[in-house]
Amino acid sequence: MAAALSRALKLPGKKGSELGEYDPLTQADSEDDSEEDDLVLNYPRNGLGRDTHLGGGGGGSTKLRGGRSGRLVAAEDEAQEEEDEWRERLPSKSQQDRGDVKGGQYWSPSREDRGQPGGSGLRVHGTDEEVKRRRRKNAVRASFFLVPLVCAMMLVLLCAFLIPCQKGALAKRPQWERATGDAAGVTPPALALWDVDGDSVDDVLLSVTEWTNDTHVTQGNKIHSAVVLSGATGQVLWRKITWESVMYIQCGLQLSAQPSPVCLLIGKSIVMAVNGTTGKNLWSALLKNIESQAVLLPDLQGDSIPDLLIATLPADETLDLSLTLISGLTGATLGQSVSFNLTGQGKLIGPLLHETQQRAAYVLFGLGNVVAISLRDLYIRATSKLPMAQTLRRKDPGWEGLKKTNSSSFVHIFRGSERVDFMLPLVAGFGTCSNNLDTVSNRNASKSDWLLVYGFSKISMLRQRDVRKQWTFNSAPIHSQPTPGHFNEDGILDVFIQHSANGTMTALVIDGANGRPLWTAQFVCPRLVLEAAAVSTTTGLSAFVFWASEPIGAQKNITKATMAPGVTAAEPVIRKLFLLHPTYPRILLELSSTTDTVVAAAVSYEGRLKDASYISVSSRPTPDSEPAARMVKSMSLRAAIAKGQTVTLGEESRSETALDINTFFRRLFFKHQVGGT
Repeated sequence: MAAALSRALKLPGKKGSELGEYDPLTQADSEDDSEEDDLVLNYPRNGLGRDTHLGGGGGGSTKLRGGRSGRLVAAEDEAQEEEDEWRERLPSKSQQDRGDVKGGQYWSPSREDRGQPGGSGLRVHGTDEEVKRRRRKNAVRASFFLVPLVCAMMLVLLCAFLIPCQKGALAKRPQWERATGDAAGVTPPALALWDVDGDSVDDVLLSVTEWTNDTHVTQGNKIHSAVVLSGATGQVLWRKITWESVMYIQCGLQLSAQPSPVCLLIGKSIVMAVNGTTGKNLWSALLKNIESQAVLLPDLQGDSIPDLLIATLPADETLDLSLTLISGLTGATLGQSVSFNLTGQGKLIGPLLHETQQRAAYVLFGLGNVVAISLRDLYIRATSKLPMAQTLRRKDPGWEGLKKTNSSSFVHIFRGSERVDFMLPLVAGFGTCSNNLDTVSNRNASKSDWLLVYGFSKISMLRQRDVRKQWTFNSAPIHSQPTPGHFNEDGILDVFIQHSANGTMTALVIDGANGRPLWTAQFVCPRLVLEAAAVSTTTGLSAFVFWASEPIGAQKNITKATMAPGVTAAEPVIRKLFLLHPTYPRILLELSSTTDTVVAAAVSYEGRLKDASYISVSSRPTPDSEPAARMVKSMSLRAAIAKGQTVTLGEESRSETALDINTFFRRLFFKHQVGGT
């Protein structure tokens, strides 16, 4: 009753913030009554928020300690009022917590709790088994949370560390070299690059000839085959025996029913389509006197598969060149071969597919001269019907005006007294090894201007819109195919050419805009005819990679070993692989050297590493009377640059320090460029 009277009077003694403050109305009560009053009066200080620690009070009894039953019965109404007052003071308390308080978990400010600074003033009525059960339940809940969290962390670590480690292993893969059979003189083998095993690295496909003692072989004890080497390791992925030598290998033909890459193996009398992953036959077409690789055409039949064009040329003097259309889906011949009586002489030019600005398709070909025929007319002459697609029925009035007579089928592209040696699209990366059957690169090549080499020593650029010469450059005899690349920053492809005369090989870069020389250097003749390679870099310019011997008048940054007086040594022909970048035109980087005869080469890009590999096929002499071995070698250009030796052409520029040059080349990265002018 003293507590109720104190609250009614609102004496200041009950509002003190410190324990033990004097209250005259409650002083007369017993110590137990004081404890009950402190239960209410000290509540704001002790804080009801601590009632969430249900397990911290130990196992208290169901009665208040030290309380007298008579007073508890008499103060039942007061306790109900106190409970209502607590609920009003805690409006944010959840219904669950209130239920717990009502359910028998009462709290009491025991003497121990009041005397301890950290006492919670809370007692929980429950057994130790309930506490343990509650703890086990919390442990199970925690495990359900932690196990998925740990699994997610492991997955993140796997993606963040293991995958980059695989890239690092790819970057550190060793350069490889592999013997693939006997060298058939210095004749270039069929060579193609394509990723057939799905590891994002171009693999090497090439033709191989081997001698054998097997009496069952009817081709003069020779075995012909097509071999696929892994671009990453050089291991043989598959080998396919053929009954004749493979002249061309092309990959990239897309068949809807064949998700794996499709490659063509072209011999003198057969065109064979195989699964690039396994080498399994898909279809074959038998022809006679095949003289060209396949040309990718648009779909002529309406089966959504590109079709093909092959040129055949008899060995006699009739000069009746024939063009044959082949279904890309089945290999069946579309109609009959179309023959043309050509009066020119020289190497076969093309065939090439060209799409004019009016979107009309023409096929370019020739012997010494270059003519064209519309794909519409060619299909009609072969099948006696119109192509399925309306776009293939178009003709370009401008090109049709180049015919000599209205009855003529030929559009005359180039005709003169000097025969044509090379005609190729002015497209970056175009070459015998990169001219595969993928749609993107072929589309770019079919819309470009052309480079024309004729008369042994003249090179011209022909505009595709009107077949007129943009410029002409005269040089010594050009023996290898020109290489387009970006030497300056005008966005127009320039041309790298090589010619040899009087024991000297001269390398030049011709401006694609006006035909003027941009760069030139002379070398000792390497006794080697091999086209250069233009490798696209992240600087926007091209790095030109070419074979030569010692530069004339060059200064090298290494010391040569000298022979003892009076001692002579045989000097084999040493051929060196040089890299030229337009940023430092007077500096060459010697990447490697060899005494082998390199007969074919190609460049493979590796986009993830911003690197490129130089693939070379060479003929290596062997002791005794054994045939020379054919060697295939893969070399990372970035790794070769790191170990390369700089060669200065002429006088060294004072503004260029060795540190600047080495830093530039070590930071040089390569990228794949898909065609374009």
